[in-house]
Amino acid sequence: MGTTAKDKLLDASLSVIREQGFAATTVDDLCARAGVTKGAFFHHFDSKDALGVAAVEHWSRYAAALFEGEAYRQASDGLGRVRAYLALRKSLIRGDVSQFTCLAGTMVQEAYASHPAIRAACQACIFGHAGRLVDDFAAALNERGVRGDVTADSLAAHTQCVLQGAFILAKASGDGQVAIDSIEHLERYIELLFATPPRTRPKAHPSRTTAPPKRRSP
Repeated sequence: MGTTAKDKLLDASLSVIREQGFAATTVDDLCARAGVTKGAFFHHFDSKDALGVAAVEHWSRYAAALFEGEAYRQASDGLGRVRAYLALRKSLIRGDVSQFTCLAGTMVQEAYASHPAIRAACQACIFGHAGRLVDDFAAALNERGVRGDVTADSLAAHTQCVLQGAFILAKASGDGQVAIDSIEHLERYIELLFATPPRTRPKAHPSRTTAPPKRRSP
């Protein structure tokens, strides 16, 4: 990524905070990983909290660039793009847990009550990424004729809910497979939701659905 001291610190924050958590990460840890001095740190950031907000924003830009360039966007229909997105998310779950979990999800679990600026940055990051799926879900709902109280916004948010929860389970178990399993359950839900609605299916012939009349006793 970048080569300035600030860029090096932000890049280092993505790995160190996901490995250790925000509270356990010190300025010394960040400087050591970035290969810069504490003087350089405080030249760019007033505090570790300020670095935390900047780190979430840096992560958000990194994730946006990663997903924007992926082929899943090339699917011709909304449901196809959603399917490809979930397949991509599964493919990214590999290696150590800290390598595939979400920085914003990691930080907001620690900081939501004690660091309002970090919580706000995490909210913008997580819901901002969810928002990238809203148009695809809206297209899928329209294309498949799905009606009812389900909305594109709520589906996009639910997708993030499953992903963030899957990362928590992976951390708890130390095993990325549990996260993959969770995403596959989400895939099954999506397929059921967007199956051809009953109202559009052809009606069965009455003779096949109506029970024969009961015979009266003589």
